[in-house]
Amino acid sequence: MINLFKILFFFIFTWMLIAPFLLDYNDPIQKSGVKVQKITINKAPTVEKPLHSVKIPDFAKIKNIAEKKRAFFNFLSPAIKKENAKLLALREKLLTIQKTQSFSTNDQTFIDKLAKQFRVKANLNTEQKLDELIKRVDQVPEALVLVQAANESAWGTSRFARVGLNFFGIWCYKPKCGMVPKGRTSGDIHEVAAFKSVNDAVQGYFYNINTHPAYQTFRDIRAHLREENQPLYPEILASGLLAYSERGEHYVVEITKMIEQNKAYFQQPEALTIAE
Repeated sequence: MINLFKILFFFIFTWMLIAPFLLDYNDPIQKSGVKVQKITINKAPTVEKPLHSVKIPDFAKIKNIAEKKRAFFNFLSPAIKKENAKLLALREKLLTIQKTQSFSTNDQTFIDKLAKQFRVKANLNTEQKLDELIKRVDQVPEALVLVQAANESAWGTSRFARVGLNFFGIWCYKPKCGMVPKGRTSGDIHEVAAFKSVNDAVQGYFYNINTHPAYQTFRDIRAHLREENQPLYPEILASGLLAYSERGEHYVVEITKMIEQNKAYFQQPEALTIAE
């Protein structure tokens, strides 16, 4: 019970930090009654050819807000479920190995291969690699993934989503690895990654969250919830995403608010409780 109070205290403390910003935020797609001044441009826009062969719904043409949200979530949900299921299977195998307290040759090979895949330091011993993998090879609540995709891609209407299937604002640094941002500062070399399938895009997001040093806090919070046999509450985990955007606390507020506003659209709104 004491540890549960620690988690609740952490969540309340985090909420106290971000709550003052909530009064200033509204989910952009909710503001359907606001009149927006339109600027007429006579020059015909250049149509950029997609870098994939996936047929994406034209979310911009869906005027009904509820219908647009359902269409967007339903489009991404299968790939998110698939990736979470894959991570769960790997995690269960790791937990089984951990319980045996001994490592066979096959176990060591499996751990070393997975450690390389999830960017675990090579100089750790097998037991240390296993402990770190259990922190990294884990699920992300579908609700959190969906609202981040909605926020980053303007509900699937952004150039990066339409042209490169990048719904999460993921960057890459190799030449021609994606799309060059139109407002990129001179001297910068990053591009916005392009993917060939929705599955690849979702895998890229999960890999980023589960391996990048910037999201260590996210993984620490998730690991602590697991240790205390608590569900993976998306609202709590969102507090570990301060580094996801330059907007920092404001971004966390947006994501947290969007989770609350869109609960009715999630197919499985409950927090993940499996594979503790």
